[in-house]
Amino acid sequence: LQDDFLFEGTIRENILFARPQAGEEKLAKAASAAYVNEFTDRFELGLDTVIGERGIKLSGGQRQRIAIARAILADPKIILLDEATSSLDTESEALIQESLNALMKGRTTFVIAHRLSTIRKANQILVIEAGKIAERGNHEELIAKKGRYYELFTYQARI
Repeated sequence: LQDDFLFEGTIRENILFARPQAGEEKLAKAASAAYVNEFTDRFELGLDTVIGERGIKLSGGQRQRIAIARAILADPKIILLDEATSSLDTESEALIQESLNALMKGRTTFVIAHRLSTIRKANQILVIEAGKIAERGNHEELIAKKGRYYELFTYQARI
């Protein structure tokens, strides 16, 4: 989800790309879970708003929300999230994180993140430095070690 693939068309078409046969109810649930309605409610045409090639008419955060809604609708067994919340402000990230947590439940998920708040609930966190695993554990274990993860986490908490 780092480079959100959106095509020229409506928001509805971009979300339904994951599962074209999905009905209106599933589309609405996915859009709601990813908080797409937070911004589409302000558009005159709502989900039927044309977004332009690569979603050029939308902010980075809005594009990511559409991509997340598409992933929710796809209902995959394995998920790869590459900086999935990188374009979101802190408030939007908190909303989306709840949706992502629900999406990830019961699925194998790989999360690549620089914003450590997005991985706090992970079963296993790998800290990679210079292409090698520097630390491994869950959030609590890595904080207790007071190593590189701890340094990064406390630094990010201050800013």
